[in-house]
Amino acid sequence: MTFLADMGISQTTVSWLREQGFDVIHVRELGMITAMDSDILDLAFKEKYVILTFDLDFGDIMAASGEKLPSIIIFRLKNARPDNVNEHLSQVLKHSISALQKGTIISVNDRTYRIRHLPIKKQN
Repeated sequence: MTFLADMGISQTTVSWLREQGFDVIHVRELGMITAMDSDILDLAFKEKYVILTFDLDFGDIMAASGEKLPSIIIFRLKNARPDNVNEHLSQVLKHSISALQKGTIISVNDRTYRIRHLPIKKQN
């Protein structure tokens, strides 16, 4: 599993993930600093990346798309410092690797995280 860190994700978190043995690349490393969300999603789909982001738009786009991948971890934390992000991400990764491989949106807040399996079924 390879993670794709969006612009709001700190290089400190990228380094921390690498220290934990995960493959991760930052959009900055790909020259995609100003890339549209749709371009980042397209890349993540093609390369089977899991997106790490603070941008809620990614979840909205995936929910509307009906697609099963890419998986996305969306941080909704009041404290966005890397040490806090890393602590929450550590908990998510301990329990959710399988879900991320199958296709999911994980929303992480200050107290917990929520898993929504993809594709998201439209309610009538």
